[in-house]
Amino acid sequence: MKALEQKKWFLWLTKYWFIFPIVGFLLFEGGVFLYYGERSYIGVHDNLDLFVAQFQMLKNTDSFWKHGVDVPFLGGISRDNLPSELSLYTMLYMIFPSFTAYILGLLLKVVIAIVSFRLLIKELYPEKYNAYRPIIYMTGFVYGILNVFPAFGFAFASMPLAAYLLIRIYRKPSVPLYLALFLYPLVSYFSYMGIFILGYIVIAVIWLSIKDKKPTWPLIAAFVVLALGYVVCEYRLFAQMLFKGEVTIRKTMVVADLSVKEILIDVYNVWKDGMFHADGEHKIFVMPICLIYFLGNNIYYIYKKRAREILHDRLNFVILFLVFNCVVYGLYDCASVRALVETILPPLKGLQFNRTVLFNPLLWYAALFLILIRLYDAGILQTWIANIIICLSALVVILSPNRYNDIYNTCYYRVYEFLHGCEADTLDYEQFYAVDLFTEIKETINYDGEWSVAYGLHPAVLEYNGIATLDGYLGFYSQQYKEDFRKVIAPALERVEATRIYYDNWGARAYLYSGTDASIVNFGKNIYATDYDIYIDADSLKALGGKYIFSRLEITNAEEAGLELIDSYSSADGSYVIYLYKLI
Repeated sequence: MKALEQKKWFLWLTKYWFIFPIVGFLLFEGGVFLYYGERSYIGVHDNLDLFVAQFQMLKNTDSFWKHGVDVPFLGGISRDNLPSELSLYTMLYMIFPSFTAYILGLLLKVVIAIVSFRLLIKELYPEKYNAYRPIIYMTGFVYGILNVFPAFGFAFASMPLAAYLLIRIYRKPSVPLYLALFLYPLVSYFSYMGIFILGYIVIAVIWLSIKDKKPTWPLIAAFVVLALGYVVCEYRLFAQMLFKGEVTIRKTMVVADLSVKEILIDVYNVWKDGMFHADGEHKIFVMPICLIYFLGNNIYYIYKKRAREILHDRLNFVILFLVFNCVVYGLYDCASVRALVETILPPLKGLQFNRTVLFNPLLWYAALFLILIRLYDAGILQTWIANIIICLSALVVILSPNRYNDIYNTCYYRVYEFLHGCEADTLDYEQFYAVDLFTEIKETINYDGEWSVAYGLHPAVLEYNGIATLDGYLGFYSQQYKEDFRKVIAPALERVEATRIYYDNWGARAYLYSGTDASIVNFGKNIYATDYDIYIDADSLKALGGKYIFSRLEITNAEEAGLELIDSYSSADGSYVIYLYKLI
């Protein structure tokens, strides 16, 4: 009897072993962030300096659902320029404190990826679902923990869900499926993924209509329904793009015009390394496995004189899709190609159509999954080889020091603190935003919404703390304001050519720049600068309504620059010293 129970237990473990790494990771990640709270180390670039601060600003001004109002950064910008309220990710920030919302977003991203991948594979391989279950869940899990752009984590994780809904609709359309597709934009994002999903639907409609020798009406209807879903969920974005008529910085951004050789190098690099917003860590482990199998499998087809099977192999299609996205990424840097796209589709002027590469993390792990199921089909030994491969893939992602790998970075810096007896020169979430420090400053000066700028720190820190800023970071705002703000920073731009090119050719970061160093804004406790002078046009800053400058540097030419030091303030642990100046 005991032997029978042990056998049942062993069979259960072999069938459901994947539960342990998945649940174990989620509990560990949640536990670490619960224990350290806001003392966790969270990625700054395009994260704490951008979306997290914007969500907090919407909360500070109670503007999530408001219309016809401005939010207090970049001199006052329409609330419509910020993320829609009809988004599951945005809703987290409406309901929970910002740090809690951010961590819940990380955890939910994994759950969404697992559920989405399970639905898709069960639809594609219904008869094999039970046999493939461990690697279905584990592949979805690995895809879910990829260290991609946090604000669009749901959009990345839910892409298998979009594929599932479209396949189901193509095979057997129904009202509930169309309703689910209409609501899909709640977990997606139009300008990063949605527009390309719609484009892929068009390609699928053309291809399947030719294949089926009749119009693919279910997918044509799906295109309309999904497009309407995006319009409804992101109505603010569509209103800004199509009806406002304001010239924005997107119209004047300068994009490289590369030679054929440079484009080919670009294509190779993005194929190998991915894009920093969608770094799937594939090149370390997954890519070598996929390429070795891809080459060996196709050589085998040729050797066995079964070359026709090359055209029908799903893995080959996925690899081709990967290469296609990389080629599109490279062609974006060809001026003539961009001009052609903008001529055919004028509303797409300024759109980064090279974002097709954001689909590649999913495609790399889809390719890996196709290899793993073939190992599963080959026998029990190969099954356990497949299990080992997917577990190693998970470890590679978990242990990669990616800028968005918050759990790794938090553990790394806390271990560093334990071993060295002091904290690293990196700001954690609490230190970065320094809420207590800025609350003290605001109370001391009786702050009442006066326009301010940051020097030596991200304007997002001020925005998070309810301080109105003339500077800021946004990829979509008025070209006129960019030109007005340029007058403020012109003295610095004239001194550093690289900074001038950076601002004039892009301009999304309207910051006070150093007149000597490439950058004095960082996320460390120490500020590194070779020159403590500030180079600004104070009259232009006053013309914009500016009153205060919050600086991490004790400015050495303050009086000459038209500034008066009010006082200096230090956070309790010394991680920040803020020198507060006002314009004379």
